[in-house]
Amino acid sequence: MTADQRVRIHPSGNIITVRPGESILAAALGAGLNLPHSCRGGSCMACRARLVEGEVSYPGGRPLGLTREDEAGGYALLCRAQPLGTVAVEVQEVVSAADIHIRRLPCRVQEMRQLTHDVMALWLKLPSVEPFRYLAGQYVDILLADGRRRSFSIANPPDGRNVLEIHVRRVAGGEFTERVFTALQPKALLRLEGPLGGFFWREAAGRESVLIAGGTGFAPLKGMLQQAFEAGDERSMHLYWGARARRDLYELALVEAWAESHARFRFTPVLSEPAPADHGAGRTGFVHAAMLQDYTSLAGCDVYMSGPPAMIEAGQREFPARGLKATRLFFDSFDYAPDVLARMRSQKWGHS
Repeated sequence: MTADQRVRIHPSGNIITVRPGESILAAALGAGLNLPHSCRGGSCMACRARLVEGEVSYPGGRPLGLTREDEAGGYALLCRAQPLGTVAVEVQEVVSAADIHIRRLPCRVQEMRQLTHDVMALWLKLPSVEPFRYLAGQYVDILLADGRRRSFSIANPPDGRNVLEIHVRRVAGGEFTERVFTALQPKALLRLEGPLGGFFWREAAGRESVLIAGGTGFAPLKGMLQQAFEAGDERSMHLYWGARARRDLYELALVEAWAESHARFRFTPVLSEPAPADHGAGRTGFVHAAMLQDYTSLAGCDVYMSGPPAMIEAGQREFPARGLKATRLFFDSFDYAPDVLARMRSQKWGHS
């Protein structure tokens, strides 16, 4: 693609301009349209849309999350798709009652707190000139100096203070996360863009909410649950939090306190590689499988999943057999940034 292209969004009728080298999703977000998305790396399928007109290309090759059958059936993943000429796609824009605008802003690190051996909580103070409006469960991108981005879920609900809490897990080969643990200091300045994503708390009278977190996938669910508790939400809520060992449940005391003080909230920790000292500290195995052991039917539930792509894919594959409609499964896939993933693969196979 060597020139700007026009893309029409159905059924809203909105038209966006896509610059050379830009994905349809990036152009839509830049134009203030909030299309469904999550990982932005082509693996989670949250941005799947039907091509109504025209063709798209994938400069990096067909994304992992796009099957050959879907591609042949006229579907595209907008986070990686670039238009070849005029294109029209069918995708439902994410709308809410909140006045949500994606913005780029400076922020200052107000506080840092290491929650466990590999998770750091940051509180980022935004300018107070205008309220930063977002929905509990959404995320922001930290903008690095070289143009790369790092995505982090907002772990606190909106409260008007313009302070965002994010949870940063230390990742081998991750330059930004390494900086957080070794060099970043309170009062440091960062830049971010947001709010982003279509993962947020839905109104659902009479339906039970089942929340499934993997690792730092707890962060957006923390914001959702705190908002529900503060609002006096009367729906039943059940949180399953999966981690390798007990020490990785980095806010365990907080969640156990919620279970003690909120009668309609239940908590089930699930450990995949428990340490010898973790005996009796929770269920063992995969977190989604632990949930399926408890629910023979999901027909009356909303399920919120946040964590690694494999966990999300397992839920998409297995939950419909328990009666969960696709429209009642909400998820946020925590994938590595493309450059980090490429570096990890290179190191794995011994390339420089």
